[in-house]
Amino acid sequence: MKSNPTLYVTRGSGNNIKPVLVANQLDLPCSIKFIDVLEEETRTPELVSIHPFMMLPNGSNLRDANAISWYLSDGSSLMPKNALSSAQAIRWINFEQSTLEANLSPLLFFSCICPDEKPVSADMLEVWRANANAGLVVLNDYLTNRLYITDCGFSVADIILFGYTHLASEWGLDFPQYKGIGNWMDRIMEQPCYRPVDELLNGTLLSTAA
Repeated sequence: MKSNPTLYVTRGSGNNIKPVLVANQLDLPCSIKFIDVLEEETRTPELVSIHPFMMLPNGSNLRDANAISWYLSDGSSLMPKNALSSAQAIRWINFEQSTLEANLSPLLFFSCICPDEKPVSADMLEVWRANANAGLVVLNDYLTNRLYITDCGFSVADIILFGYTHLASEWGLDFPQYKGIGNWMDRIMEQPCYRPVDELLNGTLLSTAA
């Protein structure tokens, strides 16, 4: 049963945005519990025991935002419609984790969320920035002549790729020079059920647990 899961969310995380957007797109009721990684709340017995980020009413739990997003989308209009579209989704979800999230996540954390915290080497900021930009060039080239990530139209793959990509402007990405990505993001934000994530996390459309 997928109804009424609890999503454990950290504000500002591109990963946490993904299942929240999926739940809203599918009008799936869920509860939001906020956790503060800076206060080491992920180390509490409750969260360690369930390996956040999602718990289901039957007591099972699932970790990893991409896996949660895929699970919530199963059987819905967000799932790829055939083998080719599924393969396209898997390819780009893997790319998101290995190239985009792997570089955008630490770059955003150390440059925006916790600028006073120093990474192991300050040089790593430039390494992450260069790698992230290289990945965005690849994504932009792919999207230049496409509407969505897969051939089946708007899908969970788009939401997963959107998670960190749309936050990249926070560290100075000039989206006008990435027209493929910019036009693709516009199409996602024009979806009838799209809402800004801040609005969703404020409990406007999702129940929020203390």
